[in-house]
Amino acid sequence: MTTSAPGALAFDPNRIPWEITHDDGTKSATLVGTRSAGEMFSYAFFIPAGVYDAPHSHIAAAHLHVASGELRLGYGPSFDLNDADSYPAGSFLYVPAGDVHFDGADEDTVLIGTATGPWSTEYLAAV
Repeated sequence: MTTSAPGALAFDPNRIPWEITHDDGTKSATLVGTRSAGEMFSYAFFIPAGVYDAPHSHIAAAHLHVASGELRLGYGPSFDLNDADSYPAGSFLYVPAGDVHFDGADEDTVLIGTATGPWSTEYLAAV
């Protein structure tokens, strides 16, 4: 993280101050704001190469920027990489609240997102 003025923040995708490392190797950090109800926040999410997430949705919409790597994202209740599109570094995505999707990466990937809290992830029930 670097700063240029009091209160200003800037983040290099290679030097994110990760707060949480999950069992699958993904990492997350809240960069600005809080995930409290009604509060806007920005976050970073790291997806290691080869990690994919099962179909799920979020309670809030997300505005995403692929900061590095390449995101694979598909929509619908079935995980099928043939139905996923690729979004290289520099891409912007808007994922509406409640839309069921699956995602992952074939190479290490960093996402920067903005949403309004609260934030949660709901996975589809196994059939």
